[in-house]
Amino acid sequence: MPNIKSAIKRVSVIEKKTARNNMIKSGYKSAVKKFEQAVEAGNKEDASKLLSEATKKLDQACTKGVIVKNTAARKKANMAKKLNAMNV
Repeated sequence: MPNIKSAIKRVSVIEKKTARNNMIKSGYKSAVKKFEQAVEAGNKEDASKLLSEATKKLDQACTKGVIVKNTAARKKANMAKKLNAMNV
């Protein structure tokens, strides 16, 4: 445990930021999972709705700095490929 006042503050700030990042990360992961389940079930309408929701969550995580821009783009592209493969 730190003794210096600024170090004590940094510990508490880091805990808050970590909790926020984990909440955002959990949100986009669950949105992607719901999309994947809809694709496996063969629900095109649900999958397209869930794709837009998952895309929004990924963009929010990217904006907050939880994930990198290219990671978000890659995940969105892979989900779009899965949705387009359903339509064929």
